[in-house]
Amino acid sequence: MYDLAKQCAKDMPDRQRLEQRLTASIPNIPYCKHLFITDARARQIIDNITREGHDPRHMARDRSTRPYMQNIVGTTDFKLSEAYISRNNNRPSLTAVQVIRDPEGMIIGFLGADYDLRELPGTQSLYKENHSWRQIKGDPAIRSGLFQQHRVESALDRRIDDVLALMTELMSENGVFHGKLHFSSSRASLWLVDDPYSYRILSFDDLIDPDVCLAYPHQPYTQRAVVPKTAIPKVFEMLKELRFADEVIYLRNASLNICNGLVALNFSCDGSHYIGWEEFLTKGLDFWFGGAE
Repeated sequence: MYDLAKQCAKDMPDRQRLEQRLTASIPNIPYCKHLFITDARARQIIDNITREGHDPRHMARDRSTRPYMQNIVGTTDFKLSEAYISRNNNRPSLTAVQVIRDPEGMIIGFLGADYDLRELPGTQSLYKENHSWRQIKGDPAIRSGLFQQHRVESALDRRIDDVLALMTELMSENGVFHGKLHFSSSRASLWLVDDPYSYRILSFDDLIDPDVCLAYPHQPYTQRAVVPKTAIPKVFEMLKELRFADEVIYLRNASLNICNGLVALNFSCDGSHYIGWEEFLTKGLDFWFGGAE
C-alpha cells in the first residue's frame, strides 16, 4: 500500500492514469475486493477498481464519514480498519487506507483497499472460546420488578430428580452433547452428536418417561467431549441447588455442553452466566447469591 501510494502520488489527479495503475496493481494484492482513491477531503476521484474491471457507481462518493477514514493520519499514514458493515452490500468488511502525500509531504489523497470478510482465508483456528465466568445483565424491566415475584413450583420441580437422571442418561449414553433444561416451563432442548444442526424438544411427559431413551439409540461417549461422564450428574445436581436455593432469585433455565465444557445459566432476574464446568463445580451457593447477581 505504501509503495502503491507513492506511485499514485505522481499521477494525481489524473483519473485515467490512476485507474490504469490500480488495474495493473490489484492482482498483486491478495484477497482485495476493490481499490479506490480519494482526494484530500476523502471524496472519491476514480471508479472502484475490481479484478473484473471498473465499478463506476462510487465515483465522487464522499467517504469522509466512514469508519475506516477516522483518525487515519498518524505516525505511519496507514490504517487497517476494524470489521464493519458495508454501506452498499450490508456485508462485514475491512478497509486498508494509505495516505498519499506529494513530494513536499502534503496530504493530497487517500488510497483504499476493501476486503469482504467472506472472501478472506478462514481464521477460526485463531479464536479460542473464553471459558472464564462471564455475566450478562438482562432486561432492566425484569430486574426492577425482581422482588415483586417469587418462584412458582413447576411440574419439573416436583419430579426434578427423575428428570435430571434422565438427562444424565441421555448425555452420557445416548449421544446428546448439549442439553438445556427449562425449569419454569418444564421442558428440555437437546442437540445430538449425529445430527447437530437440529434440536429436539422434550415435553414434561417425555422427561419423566424413561422410554424416551429408546428414541435416541445408545452410542459411545463422544471423543470430542471435554466434560467427563462422571461430572455430568454433579453439574445437574448443582443446577438443582440453584433452582431451589432462593425463592426470589432462582434458576429459570440452564444448559450443559459436554464438547465445549460450558454451563449456561439464566436466573429470575434475567441475568445470564457462562462458565466452564470445572469452575462451575467449585462455586458454592454463596458465589451465586452473595452479590454476584
